This record gives sequence, C-alpha cells and structure tokens, in this order.
Amino acid sequence: MGRKPGRSSTTALRSSSKRTAPDKPTPTRQSKRTKATPAKSPYFEPDSYAVDEDNTSTDEKDGYTPEYEVENSKDILDSDHDEPSSEEDVKPKKGAARGRSTKQSSMPVRKKPAEEKELLKIGAKLEPGTQLIIKKPKARAAGDTAYSDDTIHPNTMLFLSDLTANNDRQWLKMHDSDYRVSLQDFKTFIEKLSEKVTEADDTVPELPVKDIIFRIYRDIRFSKDPTPYKTHFSAAWSRTGRKGPYAAYYVQIQPLGSSFVGGGLWQPEPGALNALRRDIDRKPHKIKRVLTDARIRKAFFGGIDDDEKKAVKAFTNQSSNASTALKKHPKGYENDHKDIELLRLRNFTLGTKLTDDEVVGAKGLERIAELVACLVPFVTYLNSVVMPDEEPSTSDEDEEEDEDDDEGSGQSPGGAGDEDD
Repeated sequence: MGRKPGRSSTTALRSSSKRTAPDKPTPTRQSKRTKATPAKSPYFEPDSYAVDEDNTSTDEKDGYTPEYEVENSKDILDSDHDEPSSEEDVKPKKGAARGRSTKQSSMPVRKKPAEEKELLKIGAKLEPGTQLIIKKPKARAAGDTAYSDDTIHPNTMLFLSDLTANNDRQWLKMHDSDYRVSLQDFKTFIEKLSEKVTEADDTVPELPVKDIIFRIYRDIRFSKDPTPYKTHFSAAWSRTGRKGPYAAYYVQIQPLGSSFVGGGLWQPEPGALNALRRDIDRKPHKIKRVLTDARIRKAFFGGIDDDEKKAVKAFTNQSSNASTALKKHPKGYENDHKDIELLRLRNFTLGTKLTDDEVVGAKGLERIAELVACLVPFVTYLNSVVMPDEEPSTSDEDEEEDEDDDEGSGQSPGGAGDEDD
C-alpha cells in the first residue's frame, strides 16, 4: 500500500515534463500560421495539406522548430510594421524620372572613315546593333550617244564586258542599275528587229518580247563552269517563239567580236533527226539546192563558188555542226554513202559572227536583219521536213523524183534516230 503514492508522484513528474499534444486540426480547418517558406503552393487543394501534416517530421511533433524558420517568421511579422528609416528610401532620387529606368541612353558613335572601309570588305563582321548602309552605284551615264529603240548602245557592250570580268552574284547586285538599263536597251532593239523578222518570214508570228529573249542566268546544275551568268544577250524567233520543235532564227549580242547571227535546228529530237536523214537519203538535191543559194554562200560560206561539194563541205565544217557530228555512220546507212557527211550531222545550223562596229550604231539593225533574211530558205526547208504542213504535194515532178530516189537508194530509212559513236 505504501508504494502506490510513490508511483503516482513519479508519473506526475514525467507527465509535467512532457508537452501536451496539440489537437489535430479538423479537415475543414487550416492552420493560420504564416510560414516564411511554404512547403506547398497556396493554390494546392486542401487534401494535399492533409497529407503533409501526417508526414511531418519527428522534430515538429516533439515541439522542436528549426531556428531558420523562427527567424524568418519574425522577419515576416516585423516587416508589416516596419517604417522607412529615412526619407531617402521613400523619395526618388533627384533627376530620375518616375516610372523610367535610371540607366542613361547611349548615343550612337560615329565610325571613323578607316573603320567604314573595313566594313565594306567582303566577309567583314558587324558588331551587334551596327547598321551599315551602302548606296548602290547609279547607272553609267549615256554620254554623247543617246539611247534609241532601234540601236544597241555602247554602254550595253561595256556592261557585258564588265560582267565577263566580274561574273558573280555580288558584283551584279551592286551593278543592278547598269544591268537593268542594258537589258531594257536590248529589249527595245529586239522589238524593232522582230518587225524585220516577221517581214522576211511570214510564218513567224508577232510575239511578245518575253517569249523571244533568253534569260541571263545560266543553268549550272550539270556544268563544270560555276559562273552564274551568261556574258551575252540573246533572242530566238520561230513559229512558237524561242522554244518549240520548229527551226528558229537566233541573234546574240556579245562584245569583243562575239556577236552572232544564225538559224536552224540545234540538237533536234530523234524523230526530227530521223526525218532529216531520210530526206537527205532520198532527196539530197533539196538541201543542196538550199546550201548553194547565192545569199547563203555569200553571208555564211565566205563567198564560195556555186558548187555543191564546196557548199556541203562548208556547211558540215560549221563549228556548231562539226563539234557534234558522229565519228561513224549512223545506223541504217552504209559508211560509203555518197552523202555520208550530211548524214553524220546531229545539228543543222548556219551562222556567222559580227564585230562590235557592225552591231553598235545605226547600221546594226539593218545588218542583222539582212543576215536573217538570208537564212529564210534554209529555215523554210528544215521546217518543211521536220514539221511539214498538212497540205500534200501535188507536183508530178516531185512524185517522179521520189520514185527514182526510192529505187536507187537502197538504204534503210528506219532507225536513223539511233547513232553509233
């Protein structure tokens, strides 16, 4: 009986030293204590708070609170009642505009002339925020010679010469004004020349300039030459413009004596080539009669005599014809054929070069129109073979010649489109 009071006293001492456990908060009530660094966002739902309170650390259950939380909580509570210690903390500084940054705006610094020259070099790097303005040069002055619709101006030749020496995109971009003036000069000249062409060959229709002239840009996809531009202006006239299956008249304006006037068929399709070879095999007199024309012999063959063999040799020796001719006979024809030189051809063209003096000036239009008129019989013959008109021939003489040629030829017309190199 004496031990019971002793046990109760020790129990009372132990219970007094322990901290009474706080009541558990109800699910609908949340703690109003403000934390310095809340563990969870205040936008979370109440269920997340319940999970956090169940997972509180053992230190909090024992009544221990970390010192940094106590200090931070005091700072937060005290901050609501703090007052500024001086007027300097409240009043803005003198000279500073309200609502604006106190940082002074820096004025642009003028570059020195030496530095500006460095920026103009290719590959020069600009500093961030640096603006470089380069004025494009103006077009070359016309000088004493005024621009005219029916002439090629000397400045056009000068531009093409400069383009030959500086054939790159950067240079042409800087000389765009010269290019546009020269191109316009060529277009107006072609418009006047088109009138002469349609007068000489009534089968050529009047077409807009855009369907006649070629672009100055080169196709370098399959070329070993990386230069992006042609060094000449050119145009072609046919029944369908610069493109199509018909034989065409071609004019090229290029300085240093490289201007060119010609016509014919350049690399025709296999069907057209087959038709030409068959016509040469059966009716060789037709093409020989054209090649011995007095105007063609004078304009393109150097004024040779009226001889078929000389005319054929001069025709096959044309650079555009000889460079692409077959080394051997084409399929379907014997190597000892009497007209084998004509049958080996893959191009059927005529042309001649002009000096700069023949092109530039008031006489240039008439000189080029004269050469185009000389090509009319040749172009007419090619079109009659490659793209014949629907009207059949009613000449008894032609029918007799066809029969004689078919009997005496002995050559197979088939397969003329296939070649053996």
